[in-house]
Amino acid sequence: MKSLGKLIAMGVLLAAMSGAIYAKDDDDKTSDEVKRANAAANVLDEIMAAPDKGVPQEVFESAKCVAVVPSMIKGGFILGARYGKGVATCRTSSGWSAPAPIRIEGGSWGLQFGGEAVDVVMLVMNDKGMEHLLSSKFKLGAEGSVAAGPVGRQAEATTDWKMRSEVLSYSRARGIFAGLELNGAVIKQDTDDTRHLYGKEVSFKDILTGQLRPPEGTQRFLATVTKYAAEAKQERGAVEPPKSNQQPADPNR
Repeated sequence: MKSLGKLIAMGVLLAAMSGAIYAKDDDDKTSDEVKRANAAANVLDEIMAAPDKGVPQEVFESAKCVAVVPSMIKGGFILGARYGKGVATCRTSSGWSAPAPIRIEGGSWGLQFGGEAVDVVMLVMNDKGMEHLLSSKFKLGAEGSVAAGPVGRQAEATTDWKMRSEVLSYSRARGIFAGLELNGAVIKQDTDDTRHLYGKEVSFKDILTGQLRPPEGTQRFLATVTKYAAEAKQERGAVEPPKSNQQPADPNR
């Protein structure tokens, strides 16, 4: 009975922690899915506010898709649970797509057990990774290569992330932002949340390829992704040396 009581108490703790991220958005009329999208926007705002310790601009500018899981639970005391919900958006010809609710489960994160909530950011870096994401379910490290993302402006020139990874992953816990190993984790469409958010059954692919309009209340998340992608492009363009159109001198002249 004591063991059962401990499990129940821990379950209550997990539920409280997973909901804490939404404390600032306590409007009872706001759906959990919209609150989650707003929480994801908060995570990006806070991470990108410290650019010397955040996602390198070249990485963010190059990302095909951005997924954020606010307040992911990394607890090992209830069936080894590692679980989180978030939202993803992908680039389209007309801008960033409507947000798609996602779930991430399992995997080896290289993190300590203990029930701490962790913010997770995943960036899909190439077309192959985007195809895997659009399949509605894929396992990182098996169906798609994943690596801990580089951190800070100076990380860009010292990594080979462009060559080796479909997905770059990051975590933030206790104010510390770092690359995160997510091998074995499964990312999939959250079908229940999708139905609640869009009012009907819709496919992951239709959402992330820009076939649907963003639901009311999710615009802030998309505006936040758009803002930082544009800032990264603008700032990188400002620091890159201009390309010269001058032809090299002909040594025979």
